[in-house]
Amino acid sequence: MSALADRPANPVVGLRAVHESAALHVTGAAMYTDDLAAHTAGVLTAWPVQSTNAHARVTVDVAPAYDVPGVVRVLTADDVPGINDAGIKHDEPLFPSEAMFYGHALVWVLGETQEAARLGAEAVTVDYEPLPSYITVSEAIAAESYQGIARTVERGDAAAALAGAPRVFEGVTEFGGQEHFYLETHASLAILDSEGQYFVQSSTQHPSETQEIVAHVLGISSSQVTVQSLRMGGAFGGKEMQPHGFAAIAALGAKLTGRPVRLRLNRTQDITMTGKRHPFQISWKAGFTEDGLIQALDATLTADGGWSIDLSEPVLGRALCHIDNAYWIPNVHAYGRIAKTNKTSQTAFRGFGGPQGVFLIEDILGRVAPVLGIDPAEIRRKNMYRPGQSTPYGQLVKDADRLEAIWQRLVDESDFDERRAEIAAFNAASVDTKRALAITPVKFGISFNFAAFNQAGALVHVYKDGSVLINHGGTEMGQGLHTKMLQVAATALGLRLDQVRLAPTRTDKVPNTSATAASSGADLNGGAVKNACEQIRERMAKVAGRLLGVDERDVRFEGGLITGLGKFDESLTFAEVANAAYLQRVQLWAAGYYRTEGLHWNPDLMKGSPFKYFAYGCAATEVEVDGFTGAYRVRRVDIVHDVGDSLSPMLDIGQIEGAYVQGVGWLTLEELLWDETDGPNRGRLLTQSASTYKLPSFSEMPEEFNVRLFENAREDGAVYGSKAVGEPPFMLAFSAREAIREAVGEFAPAGHSVELGSPATPEAVYWAIEAARSAGSASVAATSPAADASAEHDPTGASAGSAPVGADVPALATTEA
Repeated sequence: MSALADRPANPVVGLRAVHESAALHVTGAAMYTDDLAAHTAGVLTAWPVQSTNAHARVTVDVAPAYDVPGVVRVLTADDVPGINDAGIKHDEPLFPSEAMFYGHALVWVLGETQEAARLGAEAVTVDYEPLPSYITVSEAIAAESYQGIARTVERGDAAAALAGAPRVFEGVTEFGGQEHFYLETHASLAILDSEGQYFVQSSTQHPSETQEIVAHVLGISSSQVTVQSLRMGGAFGGKEMQPHGFAAIAALGAKLTGRPVRLRLNRTQDITMTGKRHPFQISWKAGFTEDGLIQALDATLTADGGWSIDLSEPVLGRALCHIDNAYWIPNVHAYGRIAKTNKTSQTAFRGFGGPQGVFLIEDILGRVAPVLGIDPAEIRRKNMYRPGQSTPYGQLVKDADRLEAIWQRLVDESDFDERRAEIAAFNAASVDTKRALAITPVKFGISFNFAAFNQAGALVHVYKDGSVLINHGGTEMGQGLHTKMLQVAATALGLRLDQVRLAPTRTDKVPNTSATAASSGADLNGGAVKNACEQIRERMAKVAGRLLGVDERDVRFEGGLITGLGKFDESLTFAEVANAAYLQRVQLWAAGYYRTEGLHWNPDLMKGSPFKYFAYGCAATEVEVDGFTGAYRVRRVDIVHDVGDSLSPMLDIGQIEGAYVQGVGWLTLEELLWDETDGPNRGRLLTQSASTYKLPSFSEMPEEFNVRLFENAREDGAVYGSKAVGEPPFMLAFSAREAIREAVGEFAPAGHSVELGSPATPEAVYWAIEAARSAGSASVAATSPAADASAEHDPTGASAGSAPVGADVPALATTEA
């Protein structure tokens, strides 16, 4: 077997390949789970009865539903032959007796048509016995409503370092969640065959876990359930855990009726029933030297987990492991806990807690830099990791010198210093419109927090005609994983890309798969595909060597032809050798396997090396802010990002662009609002559609968008020297938020710390500008002989009543040793 990172001559990896389903996508011919349901005869539709109370014991009367024409069955807890639970921690009843959030599915109605099922669900009556509910993190903290296991990351002596630090700042950082808003909502189709086997089509990132949950709900073995994930119309983490219960409902319906059952949530159901990115509330203290070096950080991170644990524990763990982002912090004490609230169960989302951890340190640096009188870009650069330094949890920051190299390349290629001078001139001449250019780095660890997930399998078939079919355990959600796996297989077998075909992901071909998540899809499945292909190639090399009259070690596979060293004038086609191998009874299929080496992690101590490597990048974003409205536009974005030796450059650049824009959406646009009153709609999600939940659109795209891949970046120990790309670029969007902060700061006197609400919507930016202008007015008034020295003057410089209703962004407190 060749080394995992080594590439042969003229590899197919590294080429700009078209997405394998691109033509199907743009012509509308690509089939998704619910499209398959539409082509299935006799299919029934499932529809939920949703709670209209945030927390209550419920009594459900399903009898009226049977009076509705077309209703076939109402599924309740009494129908479950196995375990009435949709979660791996057994804390998510599939049919609950206690509604835990507004929108919670209580029972499901099966109808001949969607309309019959909907009307049947409306006919079901529910009696509620209200119970106390917690909608905000603050309410949960006050009630000490927590779930899961609290964790602590610690290094050095943060308390002592803070006591001795020349400058100490403290504050509270709060930020909201994010709706996945994938194009395809959750969908499942279950069929019971004549042999009693269940075939479940599911829009899932984790087919094996979906299989496991369906089996335990039905009370059968996993071998009796096959789950297939054909493709997903987006997922972003929202289909890692959340699809399991929906697939189980469809399978249960198929069991009870003997007919195929489809379940597809409409957009409102999807938004009100499924989990989102975890909001956080973080209280912190940070110590600095006078010249801006971080000395210590003490923080308490409270994640809003919603009503059940889901993936909140590993999300919190990754947040704690990313509070340093790209910066050396010698003394750290970070305590993390999970609040239990009566909202949707928050779940995985691109970055998986990493962005929440990064938010803390970037917010701190952005807030304290003006107070210290240091350029925000400079305070970031001087605190970046250097070679030989380790993270707070004890992992060496491998290739830390790449951070400086990427930063410098970005500064040079974006004309950073020259443009900043131009911006300064513009701001000096413009009273009501300000611009800023900010730069931020990212360091993101790649691997699952849970070591057992860092493995993958593949099944590769070579047919007598030389065609190749591959199966692997990863799922395709539009990110291009299947395309990369085709490139890996073609490279490993020395074929053209068109000679390799890929089959849908399904659990009866590759078992016990890990979720396609944690940016590990290409690393894990690529390693398994390469392993399987190399097994076949070694067997075929023996056959070819005999045919060519050369030693098997001198056989070369390239471009669909097979040659031998010293005999390049003679060649055989791959098909000729495949057929000869069959006639010689040589095995032409192989099961490949890969496990990530070098990981060790103690979750109780939060110590070890949980990541295979770190992905690095830097972004520089220029924005313009309107002082009258708080509206802003992104004028230009420049990114340099490290993907190792890219498997597929065009796909990687697309992932970087998409991740950045999605990150900007979370940080500046997308605001989830729940009814926090004590009225009848307490706990109801108020932002239930694109009309009330603002997503990035063409109008928010940067006017100029430059993405460059960091070159000569081979990653030893990863498939063909590549690195992950799905999640790390998401955090490059902090450059946009910091640029907005710096632009707002141009409305204030020097030294003003801009406290920016999150998301930094135009409204939040407007109030930040008002606070900045008030600080300027207060500064002018303080120098005037007629200044009002009244004790009623607001020491923060903000006018009374200038903050928006509900804003809770405490003023930055600072002390000097």
